[in-house]
Formats: sequence, structure tokens, C-alpha cells
Amino acid sequence: MATTSALPPLDPLLRRSAKRTRDIFASCPDEGEREDEKSARIRLSVKINDEYRDFKELPAALLSQQGPVGPARPKTNQKAITAGPSADTSRMIAQIDNTPTHQASTFTSSTKLSQALTLHKTTRTIKPTYHAPWKLVRVISGHLGWVRSAAVEPGNQWFATGAGDRVIKIWDLASGELKLSLTGHISTVRGLAVSSRHPYLFSCGEDKMVKCWDLEANKVIRHYHGHLSGVYSLSLHPTLDVLVTAGRDASARVWDMRTKAQIHVLAGHTGTVADVKCQESDPQVITGSMDSTVRLWDLAAGKTMVTLTHHKKSVRALAVHPTEYSFASGSAGGNNIKKWKFPEGTFVHNFSGHNAIINTMSVNAEGVFFSGGDNGTLTLWDYNTGMPFQHMEDVPQPGSLEAEAGVFCSTFDVTGTRLITGGADKTIKVYAEQSQ
Repeated sequence: MATTSALPPLDPLLRRSAKRTRDIFASCPDEGEREDEKSARIRLSVKINDEYRDFKELPAALLSQQGPVGPARPKTNQKAITAGPSADTSRMIAQIDNTPTHQASTFTSSTKLSQALTLHKTTRTIKPTYHAPWKLVRVISGHLGWVRSAAVEPGNQWFATGAGDRVIKIWDLASGELKLSLTGHISTVRGLAVSSRHPYLFSCGEDKMVKCWDLEANKVIRHYHGHLSGVYSLSLHPTLDVLVTAGRDASARVWDMRTKAQIHVLAGHTGTVADVKCQESDPQVITGSMDSTVRLWDLAAGKTMVTLTHHKKSVRALAVHPTEYSFASGSAGGNNIKKWKFPEGTFVHNFSGHNAIINTMSVNAEGVFFSGGDNGTLTLWDYNTGMPFQHMEDVPQPGSLEAEAGVFCSTFDVTGTRLITGGADKTIKVYAEQSQ
């Protein structure tokens, strides 16, 4: 109890402390008090001068491009309307010049703007061409693995397929009978091409090998060494003795067919090059890659001419129209198939409606465009308008899992009346146009 009474009372201490606090902060203006108008004006003008003095005048380069902006200044002979008799007012109004003076556009080139606006307003009114429906006419079995590649011989007598069983099989196109099996690859055969000017068949696979087969002796006569990983696609140049291959090493390689020499390494992609196509006129090589871009290449220089970056996901398939100067590319996701115009790779339109991972695409001279999906969906389109005219499902064959309905490769025969596809159920399916 003695210690408690010895402590000084708290009340005087609190009062003294509050008084000191008030003395300290009394000189500061309250938040609610407004600063006088003059000082606010000065502060604002200083701030404006500090922040905007460098931007009051445009740089000389921009001033030279800039035309007069805004309405024209009134002419000197125009009079302002002042209060007075109504007659004078109406006479003055009648004298005012109403015709606005023509002002030049602030755009550097008005033609560019008008062209862009005209193009924007143009609506596509093309009617789709009628195409007869297609139906499954033959199922060919014989491979022991996924059928990953197919190619038709230019004489239209037979076609070749390559699969996960490492075997290339030659089939009679009319009867579907097996004519020949070629062994030599030690991994999945991913690409095939038959030369139209030599008795050669070219193949490539996940074993990094690119082989040239002599079809008269039915044996390998050349190997093309250089790829650092699996080779996923190959294409023959229609007029030059040149072979282009592409694969998992993110490059496309151009080979001299006869000397086996590597002419170019088409480098630039940052992901697996899933498909490559050749054509006679520039750009002579087109590649589609898992880095979601399509590149058009200058074959003479071995450099990229154009890179198309419209796709959101990996581009797995390309299809070049046999007669029209255009091509299509396919990936996964919405608006996943796009049509392009050569030579600059101008975007034409989307093929909307096939929402799957597109593994393969083919187009014939009549404008029937085929896309095959990883989930076994097949769609046939009118190539000119991008309108689908038939949807089909790839039915897995008995003994296959339901998941084995993917379509991996496709090609039209030379006449364009038969479509050959290869899938995950290890079969080859032949579709044909239904007769009227």
C-alpha cells in the first residue's frame, strides 16, 4: 500500500502532455482548411511548367507530317452577331459564309487509310461449291503399329504406308492387296514420298534416318545423314532434284538427292518442325512447327522470307493446294485451321468448327479439303469458302481401344476421287465420293 500512495497522480500528467501536444500541432493547418487561391494557382502553374514544358511543341519530324488540325479560323470579313434590330441580325446571318474549308488529313497518306477502310467493310459473299458426300469404302489392315505416313505413286497404281511397326508397305490402290513390305528402319516411319521423275521412294523416321529406296531393286541405295533427332516429315521438290526433311531438331534440311550432300539447314524454328511442304514457285519451302509458327523459306538463300504467327498452339499439319496459289495450316484449339495466300502468306480466312488437335490435312484440285483430328473426328470442307460440308467419326476397328481412333496421316490419290487415311487402330481407310 505504501508504494501505491507514493506514485504521483496521473491526471495532471495527462493534462500537461495534452497541452504540449496541442502547442506543437496548433501551428499546422487543419486538413479541412483550404489554401488560399493565389498560392494554389502558383503551385499549379509551376507543376504544369515542370511536367509539360518539353511537350508543348511537337518534335520537328512530327511537325512536318502534321497537317492543320481542327476547324479553320474564321475569315476576317465575317462579322459577329451583336444585339440589335431583328432585321439587321437576319441580314448578318445571311452574309455568314457557311461553306467549310477543306482541310488536309493529318494522316501522312490518306489513300492507305481509305484502302484499309474499304477492305474492312468488304464482306465475303462467296457461295460454297457443292461437293458430293464421301463414304468409307475400304478398311485395309496389315500393319502392327500406328499408321503414321502415306504416299500415292504418281501413276496412281499403288500407294505406300509407314507405321510404328518400322515397316513400309506397298498396297495396290484398286484392290487394296499388299504387294510388298520394305524393312530397314529401326523406329516409326514418319514420312514417305514417291518421286514423279525417278523410280525412287523416300522415307524418314524417328530413328533419325532418311532413306532413298530404289523401287526397281526394292532396296536402300542412299542415306542422308545430318538430323540430330527424329525426322517427322519430308517433301520432294516438284522440279529440282532436291529433298527437304524436317524433324525434332527444330530444323528443316535441304538435300541434294543424288550426291546426298546437305545444301541448307533451314534454322529459325524453336520447336519440333512437324510438317514441311515443297512447291515449284516461291516460296518453295513451307514449314509448320510446334513453336506455333509457320515459315515460308527462300530456297536459294536458305533464309526465312515470312514468319506467320497467327496460330496459338503447335502447327502439326500443312496442305498446299495442287492448282491454286494458296495453302492451309492446322493446329489445336478454336479457329485452328487457317488458309493463306502465297507468296507473302496473306491470311485469307479460318476454317471454324473442327475443335480437335489437327494431325493431318489434304486438299484436292476440286476444292475438297480434309482435316483429321487426334480424337478420330474427320471433317470435309469447301476449300474456297471454309464451310464444312461433312463431319465423320473414325470408328476404331474391332480389337482396338476406343481411344485408338486418332487419324495421323492422309492423302488424296492423283485423281482426287479417293482419300487414304492412316490411324491409331493400325488400319488404312479408303474413302470415296458417293456417286450421284
